[in-house]
Amino acid sequence: MADIESARATFGKFDADGDGFVTADEYSAAMKAMGDAYVTAAVADAVIASKDTNGDGLMSFDEFWASLNK
Repeated sequence: MADIESARATFGKFDADGDGFVTADEYSAAMKAMGDAYVTAAVADAVIASKDTNGDGLMSFDEFWASLNK
């Protein structure tokens, strides 16, 4: 089980605009900032889609947290 405070800090690095959701564009930008220049738009879309349990095209903290605890 992951530590929720660490998870919140990590999620915050991806949630660039602070609205509580991570878009594929935010995910891609964060990964590039962390040195992974190979995250394409298709990869970012797939990662978000794999964690997006309600189908809104965004990853909320609750969805992120749930994915860490699978």
